[in-house]
Amino acid sequence: FKGGDTCEYLLSSGRFLGEKVWQPHSCMMHKYKNSEAKNCLIDKHVVFIGDSRIRQLFYSFIKLINPQVKEEGIKHGNIPFEDKSASIRVDFLWYPEVNGSMRQRIKSWTEGSVAKPHIIVVGAATWSIKIHNGSNEALAQYKINITSIAPLLEKLAISSDVYWVLQDPVYEDMLSESRKMITNEKIDAYNEAAVRILNSSSRNSKAKVKVFSVSKLIAQETIMKSADGLHLPESSRDTNAMILMNVYCNKIMKPIDGSCCQPQPPLTLIQKIAFCFFTLSIIGYLIISLIHRNNYRKNKSCTDLESGEEKKPAISIPNVSTLEMLLHCFCKLGLIMTYFYLCDRANLFMKENKFYTHSSFFIPIAYILVLGVFYTENTKETKVLNREQTDEWKGWMQLVILIYHISGASTFLPVYMHIRVLVAAYLFQTGYGHFSYFWIKGDFGVYRVCQVLFRLNFLVVVLCIVMDRPYQFYYFVPLVTVWFMIIYATLAVWPQIIQKKANGNCLWHFGLLLKLICLLTCIYFLSYSQGAFEKIFSFWPLSKCFELNGNVYEWWFRWKLDRYVVFHGMLFAFIYLALQKRQMISEGKGDPLFSNRVSNVLLFISIVSFLTYSIWASSCKNKTECNELHPSVSVVQILAFILIRNIPGYVRSVYSSFFAWFGKISLELFICQYHIWLAADTKGILVLIPGYPMFNVLVSTFIFVCVAHEISQITNDLAQIVVPKDNSTLLKRLLCIAGFFSGLHFFSAMQDQSRH
Repeated sequence: FKGGDTCEYLLSSGRFLGEKVWQPHSCMMHKYKNSEAKNCLIDKHVVFIGDSRIRQLFYSFIKLINPQVKEEGIKHGNIPFEDKSASIRVDFLWYPEVNGSMRQRIKSWTEGSVAKPHIIVVGAATWSIKIHNGSNEALAQYKINITSIAPLLEKLAISSDVYWVLQDPVYEDMLSESRKMITNEKIDAYNEAAVRILNSSSRNSKAKVKVFSVSKLIAQETIMKSADGLHLPESSRDTNAMILMNVYCNKIMKPIDGSCCQPQPPLTLIQKIAFCFFTLSIIGYLIISLIHRNNYRKNKSCTDLESGEEKKPAISIPNVSTLEMLLHCFCKLGLIMTYFYLCDRANLFMKENKFYTHSSFFIPIAYILVLGVFYTENTKETKVLNREQTDEWKGWMQLVILIYHISGASTFLPVYMHIRVLVAAYLFQTGYGHFSYFWIKGDFGVYRVCQVLFRLNFLVVVLCIVMDRPYQFYYFVPLVTVWFMIIYATLAVWPQIIQKKANGNCLWHFGLLLKLICLLTCIYFLSYSQGAFEKIFSFWPLSKCFELNGNVYEWWFRWKLDRYVVFHGMLFAFIYLALQKRQMISEGKGDPLFSNRVSNVLLFISIVSFLTYSIWASSCKNKTECNELHPSVSVVQILAFILIRNIPGYVRSVYSSFFAWFGKISLELFICQYHIWLAADTKGILVLIPGYPMFNVLVSTFIFVCVAHEISQITNDLAQIVVPKDNSTLLKRLLCIAGFFSGLHFFSAMQDQSRH
């Protein structure tokens, strides 16, 4: 941790990721859209003062506000720009030399009641070098002139943002004869003089002129693509304009993926209460542990000095109490949540933007697949989608999704479409697993529902409190939670149809199919009636859970994207269990699922279907159109995979213990990645070890996986305490949980009121 201001890093250091993506040192840069730029600069006046290079920067800047602007202004004259819709004024003032004229213009803003510009960008030197043929006298005069201007800039910097743009290097081989005297050696001398004078001027001043030196680094990489050796190519000057926009606007707009120049957010009331709670839990656990340790020491076996015999303790060592286990869990959770906060809310660790390359995605995928195959073991049972197989499925899918997120592969459409199928496959398993449980067990008790809801939501609720994020932000958990409740409601409402009842009378099977048809009808209606869907989830208290940025559109989009796949999972479970009950499939060890002929035909169809979907997904040209088709066709590849994985007896009899281990903590991995593996709420990458990308990924991944595993254990331990089997005790706990959420809502309302 070097400390310092991320604004200084943004203005002075960085590197290129690839050819065009600029990565500032230690922080993330937001790519501003026109609407965002207008909202930031509303009622603002921006002035660019300098030569043709500053004019280039001026044009790139105003194109962020209005991309339709053409570079048609007078070359050696002032150029005004105004956006009346947002009351934005941006002016370019032609002052190619640092001289008395420039000083007089700057001085006019410091006198009397003249309105000062909100942002002033100044820079010039190449004209002085050119006109005076690179003479030392010109450099001496340049120093005198800057020395006289520096106090005026400092005075303006008290109320305005003032930037001095250092001169970019030139590509000397391409310079015309009239510009040959502009050498990089001369430019360095002028830049050194400017930096020294401006820094000495601001040494004892609270205000400071910001030196915009990052353009030099950008130019060093790109100036050889210049048309004349002097002026930067368009992509480079656009990068400079975007940096300028980030420096000024990030503290106003506070974009999630723009960590540069953003101050650390203040602790909310709920975060302070959570901090106190975890602190008390840690203190409480330490006190109880010390008391137990002292009791153990007093009562443990000791040796009789006279007889040499060992005396037995009068009191046996007490078992760990519920209170101690509870405090132990919260103690560990408190330490883990501190790490979460430090990683993604405190400005302690560095963050970087993602940058996609094919190798950054496909090489790790190949590596983990080899590892997964290496750890192959025999399954305990050979049923279709047995426990080891579903854990394995969840595990490799989760690892692929993690690599997809950290590599930024969402920009590559074929990969995006295949990842959409993996997310759909998780929901398919939700439909398959919960339907199978209720259908076979017939257990619709409150205990089962509370156990599932607690395990799904505990971590997310804690993160909503600690990280100050809405519930819908962790969209996958609301998705599986709502679908679980839909599955439960479908099967629990009268008449309750379970396998035991249906075996006695085949008509019950038709009754269940009728229920599933009703469910499909409701899904179809809601998917094409956005208004009805939004009305349902806009009612309090549902709105508190499903709103994001003041509306439920994001929730509707996420739900609609995989709207049929849970139904497909339920239907598959029903058909499979019916075939299994009638012994129409063979699930013996090493046996094919069907007869050899049928198995071969189905296997061939499955492979063709799997590849056909991949070819279609790889040929996608438009994300919107493909997303429209995805809910209906994603089940093709999911079913094809299940059949390929289960029809051959040998393949069904083995599994990868490596993938299965990750599958058992897949939910925790998916949620934890938001803050302690990725950064800025998944928009960037957490950097624990700067300068060593591979080593950084290894270290952050190790910590991330350990934390996810620990949280999984904490959740399981707390589930046994918070959700007991005894109904009367469970009812009391539910009342306590209701009181907790009521208090949370009360403090949240207070928080919102104080913000407004």
